[in-house]
Amino acid sequence: MSKIYVACDLSAENCRMMLGTLNPGALTISEVRRFQNLPIEEKGSLHWDIPHLYQEILDGLRAVGTYEEAVDGISCDSWAADYLLFEANNSLITPTYHHGDPRTKEGMQKVLSIVSKEMLYQETGVCPMPTNTLFQLAAEKARRLSRAQHLLPVADAFNYLLSNVPRLEKSMASTTQLYNPITQNWSERLLNALELPQKLFPPLVSAGTELGPLVPELAKISGLEDALVIASCSHETAAALAGLPLRPGEGWAYLRLGSSASMGTEIPRPIISEESRALNFSNETSYGDATHFSKQTVGLWILEECRRFWKEKDREIDDSLLTHLAGSAPPFDSLINPADPQFLTPGDMPLKIQAFCRETRQTVPRKPGPIIRCVLESLALQCRKTLNEIEDLAGCQVARLYLLDGSANALLTHFIANAVRRPLVVAPADATGIGNVIVQALALGHLNSLEQAREIVRSSFKTETILPYATAWDSAYDRLAQLCAA
Repeated sequence: MSKIYVACDLSAENCRMMLGTLNPGALTISEVRRFQNLPIEEKGSLHWDIPHLYQEILDGLRAVGTYEEAVDGISCDSWAADYLLFEANNSLITPTYHHGDPRTKEGMQKVLSIVSKEMLYQETGVCPMPTNTLFQLAAEKARRLSRAQHLLPVADAFNYLLSNVPRLEKSMASTTQLYNPITQNWSERLLNALELPQKLFPPLVSAGTELGPLVPELAKISGLEDALVIASCSHETAAALAGLPLRPGEGWAYLRLGSSASMGTEIPRPIISEESRALNFSNETSYGDATHFSKQTVGLWILEECRRFWKEKDREIDDSLLTHLAGSAPPFDSLINPADPQFLTPGDMPLKIQAFCRETRQTVPRKPGPIIRCVLESLALQCRKTLNEIEDLAGCQVARLYLLDGSANALLTHFIANAVRRPLVVAPADATGIGNVIVQALALGHLNSLEQAREIVRSSFKTETILPYATAWDSAYDRLAQLCAA
């Protein structure tokens, strides 16, 4: 008999309502509804349109109800850092601020005047970033906090609205910079030091916790009377890791590429050391209370800035043509250190790349093709550098690298496989939704273990594996290491 689940995959740009159907030995995922998530700018403030998101989720649930199938579970996952505040009568305190709101810088300054970055890392295992929940909270008005009964990150907040049970799932809690991964609870040391009211922080639960039935009024509106709301992996990356088609005993790491990138793996226990702090590694929680050990690093920002600059100068080039020109350019003519601060700010990015190459006495790329090749090769080599750091710090050997949200162009994926000298597996495009559904199935006893779930994922979804085939990347990596050291 089929088991059916709804996964509400809420991202900071585009959101999707997914329907997962589990049959013996097989899982299918389909999209029910897709909608945009656009922040609102008002009087110099940036915040989220929560009523819009709520209405879209209700419309998605109604759409599922029209199928007249019994839905077993519903769960939300989302991005981290941002949160909703609720009063004791369950009403939302508005606005819900966006992590890009100017107040976040003020919050970080306030916290660091009380506790040091070193103490924050020692207590939470997470590298401080201005957008983290802790710094946003420090910028809150005392009046709003005194009114608030519950603080809930986005996914957990919508699970609360669906179930009327306020709980905060550990994978999301671990991203807030308020959670201690050793005690697996809220950091009393930080709450006390920053005088944050304990009542704000709901009880913590592990991924795969049943919260309760869909609230009666929503069950009636949607026709999903039998559905249970589950706290799966609330943080989207933890959900995606649960949905990977991993094999038992396989040494693996993942790469997620966007404007910025993250790379990491899972380890049994947190690594909180001066070395891990210096290299900007964070310890978060994933399914089964394992540690998601990762680093945010340089992504496609440099490439995006090059394209933006050429477009502004009326030199816009089609992506496929740009990839062709890059593929035709000479290999390893020039490299950059993608993490160099000059590449982290907007501006004439092609000019910055040329200046870097000139200063480091390399061939200066003049045309778009060689410039893009320089960026792509440098990014691929940066991935190898980060992967080496993971292996050294975690004491593990990575046999395969999984690419999440396989949106990178084909040339870059081949460059990465060759640079890291390991097979690159392009994970299923719906890995986050798959992981959300898998954890729901485990919570409801429809699957016996994560190993069984991943066996089903392997047999149900196709993956592409890119094998390394070029050896010239070793000497290129030595060049990148020298540029980084300099």
